[in-house]
Amino acid sequence: MPHVVVIDPIHPDGIQRLLDAPGITLDHPGAPLGPDLASRLRNAEALIVRGTVVDSALLAMAPKLRMVCRHGVGYDLVDVPAMTRAGVAVMITPEANAASVAEHALMLMLAVARQVLPVDAGVRAGQWRVQGQSRTFELGGRRVLILGFGRIGTRVARLCAAFGMRVMVHDPFMPAGTIRGAGYEAVKERDAGLAAADIVTLHLPASDATRGMVDAAFLAAMKPGAVLINTARGTLVDEAALEAALRSGHLGGAGLDVLRVEPMREVPAMLALENLVVTPHVAASTAEGLQRMSWDAAGNVLDFLAGRPDRDSVVNPDVLGRNA
Repeated sequence: MPHVVVIDPIHPDGIQRLLDAPGITLDHPGAPLGPDLASRLRNAEALIVRGTVVDSALLAMAPKLRMVCRHGVGYDLVDVPAMTRAGVAVMITPEANAASVAEHALMLMLAVARQVLPVDAGVRAGQWRVQGQSRTFELGGRRVLILGFGRIGTRVARLCAAFGMRVMVHDPFMPAGTIRGAGYEAVKERDAGLAAADIVTLHLPASDATRGMVDAAFLAAMKPGAVLINTARGTLVDEAALEAALRSGHLGGAGLDVLRVEPMREVPAMLALENLVVTPHVAASTAEGLQRMSWDAAGNVLDFLAGRPDRDSVVNPDVLGRNA
């Protein structure tokens, strides 16, 4: 029988889905585990991971591995080329966390716009002050530039439109007609969108093309006083350049759910800034999002082992013929 290993803790619904499936054996964090990772992986044909790095070293411990599923949508912890060379399919749960992340992006916009953290801190310190001339602002009527019009970006666009925002979208891989057909302004030249937007929100994967894309030149191209939101990956942003833009006042604020180094090893100096809101990569981790990611990850494993993988969930579909 195929042996499935769940390395990291996931929502119990996904574990139960695997336990209820006939014809497989399962090793998961809630069961008595082997003495070490190598012993656990020795017979694994399918693997579910959250925060575990999946690279050649792990692959060497799992000679029977046929597929690995990332609990989530990002797969920067997985060495996809190494998996592809070995004929191992890499899968994700593309729809499971989109709603959670989209809502979190809006939460960060609101937190920055209404200066929730410094105002809350003031009240907790006994200060009940209503400023005569507030520095807060409404989202309604503001122009937002959405970079990346995938599963999350499209949801963010709908939420922003519901707030009365003027939605612009830049995505070179999406036909302009598709963006316009959805009711939004298609921006061909990114820098033109940066210059016009009051808020810029990132919804792009980590890749060689996007790594460090938000650098000093990117930030300088943004409209003075604009806000940057990042719920994608910390590697997209040059944090030194972001801190400089926030300290100078060129940016009015920023909301981040991700940092360049995770988990955070030391407290960055920029966290002292009142115009910055940071959460610890929890945008996807709502109760509903965790349940859906767990359920879909289990479903991916079962579908793959049954010979009917969902190609929309496969990162490296070229390996599927080799697993037939």
